[in-house]
Amino acid sequence: MASVVPSASGPRVSLRDIGLKLGVSHVTVSLALRGDPRISAARREEVQRTARELGYSPDPMLTSLSAYRQAKQSVSIKATIAWINQWEDPKKLRSFQEFDAYWNGARDYATRLGYRLEEFIAGPGMSPQRLQQILLARTIRGILIPPHSSDLSLPGFDWSQFAVVRFGISVAHPRAHIVTSDQLRCAVMAFERMWERGYRRIGYLTSRRHDRNTGGNFRAGYLSAQDVHVPLRRHLDPLALSEENTLADERSLKRWLRTVKPDGVITVVPALPELLQRVGCRVPEDLGVAALSLLDGRFDAGIDQKSEEVGRVAMATLAGLIQQNERGIPDYCRRILVEGRWVDGTSLPSRIEPPAGGAGLTRA
Repeated sequence: MASVVPSASGPRVSLRDIGLKLGVSHVTVSLALRGDPRISAARREEVQRTARELGYSPDPMLTSLSAYRQAKQSVSIKATIAWINQWEDPKKLRSFQEFDAYWNGARDYATRLGYRLEEFIAGPGMSPQRLQQILLARTIRGILIPPHSSDLSLPGFDWSQFAVVRFGISVAHPRAHIVTSDQLRCAVMAFERMWERGYRRIGYLTSRRHDRNTGGNFRAGYLSAQDVHVPLRRHLDPLALSEENTLADERSLKRWLRTVKPDGVITVVPALPELLQRVGCRVPEDLGVAALSLLDGRFDAGIDQKSEEVGRVAMATLAGLIQQNERGIPDYCRRILVEGRWVDGTSLPSRIEPPAGGAGLTRA
C-alpha cells in the first residue's frame, strides 16, 4: 500500500488518499465514512480510523455542491426509517392531530432525503427480539419514537444497532436525543398575548397526564410568566384534572372557578369545552380561553406548535446521526426545541376597548 502523510500546509486529504492507503476504492471509503451497512463494521472502523490518522475532513465547498445537486434532482428511495408504535390501541396514536402532524412532517422530509418512513407495531404479538431481527434483516438503521401514554417495553432490544430520535419526553427509555415543541416558551407566549389583550387573572388548567408527559414544561412556562406579570400575593394556583373521572373533574373545576375567579385560562385539556358547559361557564362571554395545542385543544385561539416542523427536524436529526454512524444511546442527550406561534381566535377576544375613532389592537 502507498503511504499518505498529511501536511498542515499541504493539500487537503481526499477520499482517494484514504483509499490508496488502505487499498480500496474511494467509493468504499465514502460509504464507510457515512456508516453504510453495505460495508462491514470492521472495514468501516478501519476506514474511519485511517481518516482520523490522516487528518481527513470533508471539503465544505464540495459538501455544499453535493447538497445543491441532490436538491435539484429527484431522489430514489435508499432505505427505510422505522416509526415504533407500542400504543395499546395502535390507531389511537395518530388520532391525536399533533402526533399525526409529526408523522406527516417526518414522512415528507424522509422522502426528500431518499428514505421511506414505515410504522412498526410493537404489540403483544411482536417480541423485542423479533422486531430487532426484522429491522436488521431490512437494513433499517434509523428509528423514530413518537409520544406514548406510557414508557416503551422492549426488554433485550439492542439499541446500539440503531440511530434513535424521540419526540418529546413521554418515553423515558431509551435515553435518545429529543426533538419537541418549545413547550415552556409556548406557555409564556400564551400568557403574554393574553396579558396584552387585557386579561389580568389568567389561570392554568392541566391534567396529571399532561404534566407527566411534558415534564411539566407547559406548567413551568405559565408559572414563570405569572412571576413576571403578577405580584406573588395575587398568583393563581393551576388546576390539574384527572381526565379519568368526569364528575370529580366537574366538581374540581366548578370549585376552582368559584374561588380563583379567572377571567382567562390557558389549557392543554381537550375535554374542557364539555366541562365548562356542564358547570355553566360560557366561552368567551364568561371566560376567555387559549389552547396550548390548536390541533387538539378544541379552541381557536392559542398556540400552533408547528408540529409538522417538529417532524421534519426530527427526521433531519436522525438522518444526520445515520450519516455520521452515531448509533445507540448517546452519552449526552441533545434536546432540540421548535418554536411555536400565536394564533388569534374567537375564544379569546380582546378585553381592551379600542380608542374612540381608532382601530383596535392588531398585534398577533
